[in-house]
Order: sequence, then C-alpha cells, then structure tokens
Amino acid sequence: MKINSKLRLQILAQNWMFVVVFLLLVVMVGYLTHQYRYAKDITQANRNILTQGSVNVLKQMQNDVNITVYATNDDANNGDTFRKSLIEFMARYQREKKNIFLTFVNPTKEPKLAQDAGVKVDGETVVEYNKRTEHITPPFAEQEMTNLLVRLSRTNNQPIMYLDGHGERHLQGIKNHDLGEFGKQLESKGFKFANPDLTIAQGVPANGSMLVIASPQVDVSEIEAKKIKAYIEAGGNVLWLLDDNNLRGMKEVADYLGLTVSPGIVIDKSAEQYNADPKVAFASFYGDHTITRNFQLRTVFPEAHEIDAKASDDLGWKVGRLVDVAPNGWLESDKVPADAKNFKVTFDRTKDKPGPINIGVALEREYGKKGQRVVVIGNANFLSNTFITNGGNLDFGINIINWLAGDDRLITIQPMPLKDVNISIPQGSISAMVIGYGTQFILPVVIFLFGIFFWWKRRKA
Repeated sequence: MKINSKLRLQILAQNWMFVVVFLLLVVMVGYLTHQYRYAKDITQANRNILTQGSVNVLKQMQNDVNITVYATNDDANNGDTFRKSLIEFMARYQREKKNIFLTFVNPTKEPKLAQDAGVKVDGETVVEYNKRTEHITPPFAEQEMTNLLVRLSRTNNQPIMYLDGHGERHLQGIKNHDLGEFGKQLESKGFKFANPDLTIAQGVPANGSMLVIASPQVDVSEIEAKKIKAYIEAGGNVLWLLDDNNLRGMKEVADYLGLTVSPGIVIDKSAEQYNADPKVAFASFYGDHTITRNFQLRTVFPEAHEIDAKASDDLGWKVGRLVDVAPNGWLESDKVPADAKNFKVTFDRTKDKPGPINIGVALEREYGKKGQRVVVIGNANFLSNTFITNGGNLDFGINIINWLAGDDRLITIQPMPLKDVNISIPQGSISAMVIGYGTQFILPVVIFLFGIFFWWKRRKA
C-alpha cells in the first residue's frame, strides 16, 4: 500500500490519539486508586492486613487514639528503617480507624519530652486513649498492639478474685492442670488478680469484678461457703468451673442458683476421627447468648459434665444455654473412672442420654443499679495449660470473662499470633554454603550461560 502524506498524517493522528487516551486512562486509574483502596492478603499468615479480632476492637473505639513514637531518625544507609516500618505497620490500623494519629519525636533532639514521657529505650511508643496511656517497646506485632488497645478500652478495672486453698486449678499456676496460661492472657488484656483468704476475711470483697471458683479438690469449709453465698446474694459475679458432681461443700450455693450437675461424663464418638479419647467432647454449636453470638470456633472439653439450671422467678434469674457438645455422642449414666484410659463404653438407650449435651449455663438478673452475672461450666480442663490452645478454647474463656466483667463490647475473636515463616540456617553449615554461594555466584553464571546459548541459537536460525 502506497503511503502518501495524507495517510501518514492520519496514522500520526491515530498514534497521538492513542497516547492521549492511554495517558488519560493512567490518570483516571491513579485518581481511583487514591480515592478507593482494596487490599487482599495472600500470605499464609495474613501479615499485611489485620485479623478480624483487631478490626472488631477498633470498631468499639470511638475516640481518637494518639500514638507518640520516641525514635531517632532512620538511617537507611546503615539498614535502620524503624520509622518507615512502623508507619507501614500502623497503616493497617489507620485503614480501619481513621482517627489514629501517629507522631514521631527524636529523643536525641528533644530529650526533655522523652524524659517527661518516661521513655527509656529508643523506639519506645506511648499510646493514649480516653486519657489513659500505655507504653510498648519494639519489636511490634499485631497481637501485642491490639491487646494494648483492649487494655486502654477496658472500662472495668476491678480485679478478678479467685478461690484458693482447696486444691483449685490456679490462675497463675504452671502445672498442666492449672490455668496459668489463661491467666497470662487475661493479664495481657488488662485484668488484675486478687486472692482473698475467706477463712479470715469478713466476706468476699465487694471491690472485685468477679469470683472464680476453679474446681476445688477438697471441701470448702462451711464458713467459706456461707461467705460465697452471701457474696452472690449481694449481687456478686461468679465463674464456677466444675470437674464432677461433687460440689465440695457448696451445695447451698448450687441450690441458690438452681444448679444440677450430671454424675456421668459426656462421651463423643466423633473424637475418634481426631485420634482423641471419646471422653473428649467437641463443640461447634452454641446457644444464642452474648458470650457465644457470632462465635464459630470449635472448642474442646475433656471429661465434661452436663449442667442444668432452673430459672427462679422468685430470685429473678434468667438462664441461657452456652454450649452443646457431642451431637453424635451421649451423656454416660454411670461414672467413668478418672484414671481410665481407652475406657470402652457403649450407648445404652435405656439409661444414657443422647447428644447434644449442654455443659455450660449463664445466669443473669437485675440487681440494684447494675446487673448480676454467673457462668457455670461443667468442665475446667478446657482452660487448663494442657488444652487452652486447642481450637477456640482461649477465645471462649476470654469471652466469658469479658461478659462477667461487664465489657460486652470487648467480646470478640482474639487476634492470633502470626506463624513464624522465617527459616533459620546455621552459620557454617553445608546448607548455608550451598544457598550462599549458589545465589551469589552459581545462579548468575547459569543465567548468563543460558542467555548466551539462546542468543547463539537465534543467530544461527
């Protein structure tokens, strides 16, 4: 085709039109990306976005969050990019909550400000919310930062009291059957502990947020039991964990709450698919209650007992079912020995109760200016150091504590720690030498040789 001046002009105009349209498209895309943002994290541990638990916490925080970082200026030439990495880290929070404000102070240039703030190390950060402040030091991770925000948001600062001296599972204990790991999680979320001695105290102190009774192994004295009942009668909140139907001297307390506990334990045949003992009951169905609403994690309850509570019109109690276990199992009518292993049990239609079995209740009533709340679970094992990390056991336990403390808005799925995806290679090992020399020398040479080969092959073609 013969190209004349007119056709050449048309082609030139078309090319320029394409360039103009392309540039307009680029500008439009740039404008849209500035106005609207969409992020999808495809990393295994979701390292670039917040977990749903953190998002839920931020939704509950209405006021401004002021974050002041006391750190020297970055020195990128020496690999110091602390400020830049912290800005990127906090950007995840700022995308969910616009009124998080980040300020940097160089402590070497403004030492008086750092001294007044009580800053001791480079990179120390002060977070302020509702006129309350907390310090956090690097390295930063989502779980630590979100727990800090939860502590600042907490409205009830009264301590958690726990009964002791009768072989209970200790909230600060380190043995397998203790609740020490659960206690550490509660402390990280702003709870404090108190341990009143009811043998000498006039009664259970009224300045605590709740009393935890974690499965006594010997009988509580009559004097102590009366003080516990008086505490409940006066509007005190209680978490009662039971490992069997032995009430350990607190029958009057159980009668006041209308409680009954099964002698036999729950048998869950579906545990076999997890290679677990059938005495371990699994739960994924929960009652319609504030503690369990929108809770969808599976929980594990070893050697659980059925719990029932009769609502009393006279005392004003309202009873809610919390958790049903073993839909494919049953409630064994006979007692199963505690030390039994691989105990063979079969369902007896004439005596055993088919699942699902309720093992937890929440009682609530109006009392004075504030409500009163009680939770009774027919199992303490699920919060023990052995089982606390199984499924959603930790989240379920913290939801219970938040509800008893009156912090309903903090009932949420907790942010989980990120998986460690870093690979550590010992210095001087063969693997280190292969990877080091391979990436620095061998791989570039191989790529160069492949380039020469393909160039020579194309030239010959």
